[in-house]
Amino acid sequence: MSDVVELSSDTQTRPTDAMRAAMVAAEVGDEQQRADPTVNALCERVATLLGQEAAVFLPSGLMCNLVAVATHTEPGQLVLLDRAAHIARAEAGGSALAAGVQVEVVDGERGVFGPDAVVAAHAEPSNYWPQLGLVALEQTHNFGGGSLWPLETYDAVVAAAHERDVPVHVDGARLMNAVVATGVDAARWGSGVDSIWIDFTKGLGAPFGAVLAGSHAFIERAWRFKHRFGGAMRQAGMMAAGCLHALDHNVDRLADDHANLRRLHDGLVGLGLDVTPPATNILFVDPRPIGRDAVELQAALLRRGVRLSVVHGRLRAITHLDVDASGVERALEAFAAELGRSIAGGS
Repeated sequence: MSDVVELSSDTQTRPTDAMRAAMVAAEVGDEQQRADPTVNALCERVATLLGQEAAVFLPSGLMCNLVAVATHTEPGQLVLLDRAAHIARAEAGGSALAAGVQVEVVDGERGVFGPDAVVAAHAEPSNYWPQLGLVALEQTHNFGGGSLWPLETYDAVVAAAHERDVPVHVDGARLMNAVVATGVDAARWGSGVDSIWIDFTKGLGAPFGAVLAGSHAFIERAWRFKHRFGGAMRQAGMMAAGCLHALDHNVDRLADDHANLRRLHDGLVGLGLDVTPPATNILFVDPRPIGRDAVELQAALLRRGVRLSVVHGRLRAITHLDVDASGVERALEAFAAELGRSIAGGS
């Protein structure tokens, strides 16, 4: 179906003509030899953006997490995570395979937990108890419905980890959504932690790539895992150019996605649906209270021209640069028609 309102994920964005032109014109070299000038420029820019010393370009955000976990930890250590974190739920056990670690999950509030969780997970050295090797946060939190870590809580968790000589890694796939939503600079989120990354293939609209940042020493160690995991590339400057274009043109406009998400949320609530509170560009809809199954409703809405994803019994909708305000209204009209209800506050 060509004319579909694509709300299944912000990974479905397509590069604009201007981004494609920038990619075609990019100066390139051998990235694996650290000789691609466009990749190098991107890494320098992202390191500065995130308040870190250095950065490395990787094919995907998942690889950023794998490389970071492997770089920070030793086999047999614990990685402390929210139960619904992407590392715990959506990476096929990759950290266990790549780094030999265990995950210690806690039940956060929409992905957010406090310093008490760090205290509870930390154990004195012992031959019996696995040692806490890493605390991993996710900002924004995907399965929390695009939820945001409050800065005070974030800082408290980081401090609790560092007081115990435990590093902190941040899955920042949608960090720039948090920056736009909170007004807190990316460097403020990034400078106090030990590693952090941003993804360019989601709301920033590039077709490829993520950048992991940290200290010079951390990035030097990370390069070895990048190579081991197949993340070293050749003339990757064309992809890096798309990422640079995204930083220049697609950050401030994330506010449009957040506004569209709030309209979608309000409309769905007006239709009587159980919807997660709006925070950034992600919401979940539980159709079970109105007697509908998520997979069945997903198929019905697709027939009406709206595509959503299903995650553990709930519909997920994500706004992005390829869905404008009129697309949101079309989505609400499809929901209303399918449910036999009227839209509240429609235009």
